[in-house]
Amino acid sequence: MIVITMDQQGSRTRGDRVDPLLTDLRRFADRPGLLRSFERTVGDEVQAVLDDAELAVEIALHVLRRGGWSAGIGAGPIDEPLPASARAGSGAGFVLARTAVERSKSRSRPVPLAVEAAIAVRGAECEAVLTLLGTIVTRRTGAGWAVIDAFTDLGVKATQDDVAARLGITQQAVSQRLRTAMWAEERAVRPVAARLLAEGER
Repeated sequence: MIVITMDQQGSRTRGDRVDPLLTDLRRFADRPGLLRSFERTVGDEVQAVLDDAELAVEIALHVLRRGGWSAGIGAGPIDEPLPASARAGSGAGFVLARTAVERSKSRSRPVPLAVEAAIAVRGAECEAVLTLLGTIVTRRTGAGWAVIDAFTDLGVKATQDDVAARLGITQQAVSQRLRTAMWAEERAVRPVAARLLAEGER
């Protein structure tokens, strides 16, 4: 299974921001791969348990976009039966997530995210791919996000013309923003990160 542990950055100067994050993460609450929803564990830390690697990748990148949090992903066995609360869970997956979130806080990291897995080489490979994706996400401009968010809101059948009409820009501008945002590249690489993460659990 997969455990995601996140710790707020700079809580002493910025104040506690756990509740706004939990409110934001409710968008994932009805996803079947989320076994135990995000909740506060201790202090300004939150945690969740999943059995869906693609969802874990999606959440990690969403939180990197949001900013202000260090994220650790642990992929490995956990003790069963799984308790009703994520903070009551135990097992290797939780230990790996704890190790990962501590590593994610290093200022030398390109993005505040780390992965630890039962199969260490897969965890390292997943971390490398997610670091690349996270760098793309965190450097994306507001104009790029506006186009991507419009596509998301309009649904899978949306065209560039639909997005252009919604944003009041030309189709050519939409195309240019997508290229600059490297959206196609991100979508192509996400499944690779998810596969490596899933393989790391075994």
